[in-house]
Amino acid sequence: MPLYEYLSENPDDPDRSCVRCARGFELRRPVDRPPLEVCPLCRNPVRKMISSVNSPRVAKPFSATDAKSTGFTVLEKRDEGVFEKL
Repeated sequence: MPLYEYLSENPDDPDRSCVRCARGFELRRPVDRPPLEVCPLCRNPVRKMISSVNSPRVAKPFSATDAKSTGFTVLEKRDEGVFEKL
């Protein structure tokens, strides 16, 4: 199930929003369900926020010594179809 973020439509007005929706909250919901329109606690209007995507970043290519130290087997091509373990 995806994780959705919601925020009160009036985050600066403490009379119209609770602590949960004023700061924003995350909620797991099935994809086929419509987005929330009101806060589950205070019943004030909320809007769905666009979340940032978490994707892995590789800062630099791994060297053979880095690969070995993390447990990978490093092979080097010697001939056509022949590889040698380093």
